[in-house]
Amino acid sequence: MWAECAGLLYLARALDGAPMCGVLDARARMTERLTLGYREAVAVGDSAIAAAGTRTRGHEFHRTVIEPGAGPDPAWGLRQPRARVEGFVRGTVHASYLHTHPAGLPGAAARFVARAAEAG
Repeated sequence: MWAECAGLLYLARALDGAPMCGVLDARARMTERLTLGYREAVAVGDSAIAAAGTRTRGHEFHRTVIEPGAGPDPAWGLRQPRARVEGFVRGTVHASYLHTHPAGLPGAAARFVARAAEAG
Protein backbone atom coordinates (compact mmCIF):
# COMPACT_ATOMS: atom_id res chain seq x y z
CA MET A 1 0.00 0.00 0.00
CA TRP A 2 1.43 3.38 -1.05
CA ALA A 3 -0.30 6.17 0.86
CA GLU A 4 0.57 9.86 0.68
CA CYS A 5 -0.93 12.67 2.79
CA ALA A 6 -4.70 11.98 2.94
CA GLY A 7 -3.89 8.29 2.43
CA LEU A 8 -1.67 8.48 5.51
CA LEU A 9 -4.55 9.98 7.50
CA TYR A 10 -6.95 7.32 6.22
CA LEU A 11 -4.66 4.55 7.47
CA ALA A 12 -4.41 6.07 10.98
CA ARG A 13 -6.55 4.92 13.91
CA ALA A 14 -8.52 8.17 13.98
CA LEU A 15 -8.80 11.67 12.52
CA ASP A 16 -10.20 14.23 14.95
CA GLY A 17 -11.65 11.34 16.95
CA ALA A 18 -13.47 9.81 13.98
CA PRO A 19 -12.41 6.21 13.35
CA MET A 20 -10.22 5.55 10.32
CA CYS A 21 -8.77 2.23 9.10
CA GLY A 22 -6.44 1.59 12.04
CA VAL A 23 -3.65 0.15 9.89
CA LEU A 24 -1.16 2.53 11.55
CA ASP A 25 -0.82 3.01 15.29
CA ALA A 26 -1.25 6.78 15.01
CA ARG A 27 -3.91 9.43 15.46
CA ALA A 28 -4.32 12.57 13.36
CA ARG A 29 -5.96 15.90 13.97
CA MET A 30 -6.75 18.97 11.90
CA THR A 31 -4.91 22.19 12.74
CA GLU A 32 -5.02 25.83 11.65
CA ARG A 33 -1.34 25.67 10.65
CA LEU A 34 -0.53 25.03 7.01
CA THR A 35 2.50 22.82 6.40
CA LEU A 36 3.73 23.63 2.92
CA GLY A 37 6.98 23.26 1.08
CA TYR A 38 9.39 21.24 -0.99
CA ARG A 39 11.41 18.56 0.76
CA GLU A 40 14.56 16.59 0.08
CA ALA A 41 14.17 13.10 1.48
CA VAL A 42 16.12 9.88 1.89
CA ALA A 43 14.51 6.48 2.47
CA VAL A 44 15.43 5.44 6.01
CA GLY A 45 14.92 1.73 5.29
CA ASP A 46 13.62 -0.55 2.58
CA SER A 47 9.96 -0.07 1.69
CA ALA A 48 7.46 -1.00 -1.00
CA ILE A 49 8.55 2.02 -3.07
CA ALA A 50 12.22 2.68 -2.24
CA ALA A 51 15.39 0.94 -1.12
CA ALA A 52 17.18 2.28 1.94
CA GLY A 53 19.27 5.29 1.01
CA THR A 54 17.17 6.26 -2.02
CA ARG A 55 17.04 10.04 -2.39
CA THR A 56 14.08 11.97 -3.77
CA ARG A 57 12.33 15.30 -3.67
CA GLY A 58 8.69 15.91 -2.95
CA HIS A 59 6.37 18.35 -1.24
CA GLU A 60 4.12 18.59 1.77
CA PHE A 61 0.78 20.39 1.76
CA HIS A 62 -1.52 19.74 4.72
CA ARG A 63 -3.23 21.18 7.79
CA THR A 64 -2.96 18.11 9.97
CA VAL A 65 -0.65 16.59 12.55
CA ILE A 66 -0.23 12.87 13.05
CA GLU A 67 1.04 11.48 16.34
CA PRO A 68 3.45 9.90 16.41
CA GLY A 69 4.96 11.58 13.35
CA ALA A 70 6.89 8.45 12.47
CA GLY A 71 6.60 4.77 13.19
CA PRO A 72 9.34 2.45 14.50
CA ASP A 73 10.43 2.15 10.86
CA PRO A 74 10.08 5.67 9.36
CA ALA A 75 9.49 6.18 5.65
CA TRP A 76 11.73 9.20 5.09
CA GLY A 77 14.46 11.26 6.63
CA LEU A 78 13.91 14.93 5.77
CA ARG A 79 16.52 17.69 5.93
CA GLN A 80 14.45 20.84 5.70
CA PRO A 81 12.89 22.89 7.11
CA ARG A 82 14.32 20.89 10.05
CA ALA A 83 15.97 17.49 10.22
CA ARG A 84 13.45 14.80 11.16
CA VAL A 85 12.08 11.41 10.23
CA GLU A 86 8.49 10.94 9.19
CA GLY A 87 6.06 8.38 7.90
CA PHE A 88 5.52 4.69 8.44
CA VAL A 89 6.88 1.54 6.81
CA ARG A 90 5.44 -1.79 7.89
CA GLY A 91 5.41 -4.86 5.67
CA THR A 92 3.95 -3.78 2.34
CA VAL A 93 2.74 -0.41 3.71
CA HIS A 94 4.56 2.85 2.89
CA ALA A 95 2.65 5.83 4.33
CA SER A 96 3.90 9.41 4.49
CA TYR A 97 2.95 13.06 4.21
CA LEU A 98 5.51 13.43 1.41
CA HIS A 99 3.99 13.78 -2.06
CA THR A 100 6.43 12.19 -4.49
CA HIS A 101 6.52 12.27 -8.28
CA PRO A 102 7.55 9.35 -10.53
CA ALA A 103 10.22 11.51 -12.20
CA GLY A 104 11.84 12.07 -8.82
CA LEU A 105 11.53 8.46 -7.72
CA PRO A 106 12.42 6.32 -10.75
CA GLY A 107 11.70 2.66 -10.26
CA ALA A 108 9.16 3.22 -7.48
CA ALA A 109 6.19 2.01 -9.53
CA ALA A 110 8.01 -1.14 -10.70
CA ARG A 111 9.20 -1.84 -7.15
CA PHE A 112 5.68 -1.34 -5.80
CA VAL A 113 4.18 -3.75 -8.36
CA ALA A 114 6.90 -6.34 -7.64
CA ARG A 115 6.30 -6.09 -3.88
CA ALA A 116 2.54 -6.44 -4.40
CA ALA A 117 3.09 -9.54 -6.54
CA GLU A 118 5.34 -11.06 -3.86
CA ALA A 119 2.72 -10.39 -1.18
CA GLY A 120 0.10 -12.18 -3.26
